[in-house]
Amino acid sequence: MKVVGVQIPPPAPRSAALPPDPLLSRNRNAQANTVTPMQVTETTTEGLKREFRVVVAASDLSTRVNDRLIEMKDRVKINGFRPGKVPVAHLKKVYGRAVTAETIEQMMRETNAKIVTDHGLKLATDPKITMTEDKAEIESVIEGKTDLAYTVALEVVPKITLADFKSIKLEKAEGGTAASGDRVTMSFTGTIDGVPFEGGTGEDVPVTIGSNTFLPGFEDQLIGIAPGESRTVNVTFPANYGSQQLAGKAAVFAVTAKSVESPGTVTIDDAFATSLGLESLEKLREAVKARIAQEYAGASRQKLKRALLDQLDALHKFEAPPTLVEEEFKNVWNTVVSDLKSQNRTFEDEGTTEEKASAEYRGIADRRVRLGLVLAEIGEKNNIKVADEEMARGLAERARQFPGQEKEVWDFYTKNPNALATVRAPIFEEKVVDFLVELAEVTEKPVTKEELYKEDEAPAA
Repeated sequence: MKVVGVQIPPPAPRSAALPPDPLLSRNRNAQANTVTPMQVTETTTEGLKREFRVVVAASDLSTRVNDRLIEMKDRVKINGFRPGKVPVAHLKKVYGRAVTAETIEQMMRETNAKIVTDHGLKLATDPKITMTEDKAEIESVIEGKTDLAYTVALEVVPKITLADFKSIKLEKAEGGTAASGDRVTMSFTGTIDGVPFEGGTGEDVPVTIGSNTFLPGFEDQLIGIAPGESRTVNVTFPANYGSQQLAGKAAVFAVTAKSVESPGTVTIDDAFATSLGLESLEKLREAVKARIAQEYAGASRQKLKRALLDQLDALHKFEAPPTLVEEEFKNVWNTVVSDLKSQNRTFEDEGTTEEKASAEYRGIADRRVRLGLVLAEIGEKNNIKVADEEMARGLAERARQFPGQEKEVWDFYTKNPNALATVRAPIFEEKVVDFLVELAEVTEKPVTKEELYKEDEAPAA
């Protein structure tokens, strides 16, 4: 809840003489049930924006404050007075301003909740409250001489009419057999003058010798490498390399081959399987088959999900909350600009202009927000939830990404609701996708490996 303008003085710290307030705790649970009579007038309805004018009579505010002081009477301890015998007038003199500020804040929360409930709204952002900037008027409100008046600005989520998901038709790409050719799957760590550099490490990276996809001379130095063997590869970054920090620099890569697929030079037998730490050739075949199947299944799933989101986007057209779109755009844009800067590239190098790129990524942000709202609506309407055990698995997987720091990572997420939400969100999204795929008409379509892994050109969701 954002408050704009001159704010009322904050309540006294709880560590001071002011005791905890069980009455306010009850009020927070009851919310609208305890709202003092007041005038609430809707002043603006424009797209997804709503604005309300709220006026609370000075007498109503004073009543609430006095009730609060009376409730405190039997609990507060003040030198010179017996327990329960502190005059309310004295309590008001000591705690009046703090209690008034606290009461106003509570009434605002109650009013916001009642406005949302009475009008059937779903908020996209926190309410923004605007009060007068006149200090004298604020003082008059606190003293009970003037009515409390303020505006509440809201941005709401539009009402989404969900499509008939059984009408969705999807094709599930099924990959074929693995391509043949000389290929080394390796891990490597690169250094320049003995110092590791960004982007210079990799795990389980496949490279086909002779494809010239790596730095000049890199692949040639892998000729003859065996599974489990480590080598030192010396290369020089091209003078026109994308990163100015690396261009023209000599680098040393410590390379370890994980596996080698080289028809005609390696005999695929039990001995070869044993060299890879497997019991037999049959176990090797099973492991390779499982790995390939897992990779194909992941690529197939991504294509299927992308096609589903494209159809959801086409079926649900509505105005997205501008604030949410702007926030998403800023996140996307900051990443794009940062990536270009780290690569020492410009928008012109990418064949576009900053203006065109900005418009494109703003469109992507709008799509993401709308799809997020649609998926959330589907999950809510169909009671799709993320179970505690699913969250635990997600957290454990996130923690495993930081070896040696698992406990610290676990504690960070469990103690930070916003961070925890980043773990829950992808799990929830995948569950909604599973739900929709079950309803949709899905047919399998055999494709080549190249087609399966081909990047789509549609906007990313």
